[in-house]
Amino acid sequence: MSRKNYLFAGSDAGGERAAAIYSLIGTAKLNSLDLETYLRDVVSRIADHPINRIEELLPWNLGGWNHTCRRFLEACMPPW
Repeated sequence: MSRKNYLFAGSDAGGERAAAIYSLIGTAKLNSLDLETYLRDVVSRIADHPINRIEELLPWNLGGWNHTCRRFLEACMPPW
């Protein structure tokens, strides 16, 4: 997206939130994650996740999750 698209985000805060989401999506792509699966998992967890451990939900920290999340990671990663 270009800078002009952010003129229609509704407010400065809306533009900042959109930029944060685009950054998160770009980082997930760089970490070879399936975007839909990753975002679905994060959105389902974020309401109950402690704020002081929010970094656990970042794309590069997926390996530290429990067994269920490891299966999620294996499903997202391309076969080697």
